[in-house]
Amino acid sequence: MAGKTPPTLEELRKLYGNDNGTAFHDPRLKAVADGQFGAGGRRAWPFAGVSTLLDAPYRAEAAQALAEGGRIQGLDVALVGVPMDLGVTNRAGARRGPKAVREIERIGPWNRVMDVAPMQVLKVADIGDVPMRSRYDLTSCHEDIGAFFSALCASGVAPLAVGGDHSVSRPILKALAAVHGPLGMVHIDAHADTSGVYEGAKFHHGGPFRQAVLEGSLDPVRTVQIGIRGGGDYLWEFSYASGMTVIHAEEVAERGLPAVIATALEVVGAGPTYLSFDVDSLDPAFAPGTGTPEVGGLTPREVLALIRGLKGIDLKGADVVEVAPSYDPTSNTAQAAAQVLFEALCLIAFVPGR
Repeated sequence: MAGKTPPTLEELRKLYGNDNGTAFHDPRLKAVADGQFGAGGRRAWPFAGVSTLLDAPYRAEAAQALAEGGRIQGLDVALVGVPMDLGVTNRAGARRGPKAVREIERIGPWNRVMDVAPMQVLKVADIGDVPMRSRYDLTSCHEDIGAFFSALCASGVAPLAVGGDHSVSRPILKALAAVHGPLGMVHIDAHADTSGVYEGAKFHHGGPFRQAVLEGSLDPVRTVQIGIRGGGDYLWEFSYASGMTVIHAEEVAERGLPAVIATALEVVGAGPTYLSFDVDSLDPAFAPGTGTPEVGGLTPREVLALIRGLKGIDLKGADVVEVAPSYDPTSNTAQAAAQVLFEALCLIAFVPGR
């Protein structure tokens, strides 16, 4: 650090020369390390054991209790898989998104920018996937998702969901709104997802937020959509007509991230808010594993900066959707999705009143 005399070699040897990997003298770093290292400096092997979202503890009994209409206790945040992609308009495969994100290793434990190790300040568990009656019926899947998240939200647990296609956001928002009232939203996506009925179906991944507004779950005036682009922009009239704030992908570069973050904070204000991240908001150079890729997208660094800039909002829940791993043999798409899930978990640690 500037202005500080560096230690001599003898001083360094005294501090670090005979340690077993657990010698930390900075209190902030030591607090994180103490939660990670066991006796003899051992840590859990990231490539061993059962894969879970963010390597969180697995609580299978919690999902069973919710499926039976019960409640769960002892959790602040539940990580939930929603493996359903019956609402896609293009390439299928997002039903495998939760599995792909679970396979990602070494996310966290510390977020240097937000200065938090969320697993050490929140009670977090992966409670498995939403049980759904039919793999063929979109309407019944949405009903099952809604019932599951209603029970979860009634338990006072904040949900972080991994889809699945973007249609899953509508029943999740409806469940949250039943507890918190209409929510604001920060929506990071290539597509505004506010279109109307397609081929007789309104519950598809291109229109969940139109339906959420019409159902009274989503407050459009407190909704900001970031990263929007592509040839389907003519479909998003509802976003503008309802009062949503739309920031196109090219505007992010033109305005700069600090200005975009300031706008997002102003729009959502202090009220209850939801974060919805579609992995196709990223340019397909970074995230090819998705059903509806759009060139000219955001970079992972931009997305992380956007989310970290939301620190302090009243986040009630979030989702990460549209990971279709079959189109990405590198696993980079799932890696980005897992990192965004971690960032959302970090935000919950700073919700006012926690």
